[in-house]
Amino acid sequence: MVKLNKIYTRTGDDGQTGLVGGARVSKADVRVAAYGDVDETNSALGLAICVLPDGALKTTLLRVQNDLFDLGADLANPASDDKGDRPVLRINAEQADWLESQIDHYNADLSALRSFVLPGGSEAAARLHLVRAICRRAERSAVALLQVEGINAPALIYLNRLSDFLFVAARWVNNKGTADVLWVPGGGQSSD
Repeated sequence: MVKLNKIYTRTGDDGQTGLVGGARVSKADVRVAAYGDVDETNSALGLAICVLPDGALKTTLLRVQNDLFDLGADLANPASDDKGDRPVLRINAEQADWLESQIDHYNADLSALRSFVLPGGSEAAARLHLVRAICRRAERSAVALLQVEGINAPALIYLNRLSDFLFVAARWVNNKGTADVLWVPGGGQSSD
């Protein structure tokens, strides 16, 4: 159980922050960037959820928010195995598999793609596309972390599946894809 009595600690005033396990690192550390981008993904997802009606998709996205908190804790913990009294919280393969099942479920309702989709259509879709783009950044940050330190493999898989799911969810809220705004290649170029 997490208990926070005091929000400010002054321990980060020198540009350092604490990881799970107590190690101190620069706030510019690649690990901090990775879990920070996951936090930004989660925050943007919260904004998207605010404009969605109650229903199955909203419930699904609320579960994703909890998974993203687990993912942030996973990335904030450099421990290589479960040591101590409490196991290390890690994203697992079942969470990524669940996302795949959600992709399949919502994608089954969508019209076929005829072009790339531009972020827009409805406010909810635009917000979900923004979350997708931020999630892709979080994935790139996790890959950067993987290149310098090991990370939990399902964490990276989860981010990849999540961006796919957010794309499908954005299309789904755009009247199941019929209200998508399609890219017109060269559509902004003058014909003169």
